[in-house]
Amino acid sequence: MNKGDYNGVTATHYNIVELVYRKGKLNGKELAQNLGVSQPAISRQLKFLIENGLLVQEQSNSDRRAFYLNATEKGKLLIDGSENFRKSVAMQIGSILSAKELQDLTSLLAKAMKNLKSK
Repeated sequence: MNKGDYNGVTATHYNIVELVYRKGKLNGKELAQNLGVSQPAISRQLKFLIENGLLVQEQSNSDRRAFYLNATEKGKLLIDGSENFRKSVAMQIGSILSAKELQDLTSLLAKAMKNLKSK
């Protein structure tokens, strides 16, 4: 995987990188708790993210048995690029639709999300 190449990155991977990037140093247990998943499930995801240079595992200075995760520059680029893209799309949509249409779109998207979560 090259810099800027994010093939194979899933929504779960993205959520993990974003959480580590936003919160700073986290260990696997803290990450699993924050995401509401098991540690074995996180371990599989972390292996992919570390191998592909989105996260790095660093040993604690105070406890040599402890390891923490940090987002790499590549991981930060993934999150920042995605955030910039979302903002750009939102601005474009806002310039095309009227206030009423934006209200309707927001309502429809909220309804769709509610239905998707219940399935």
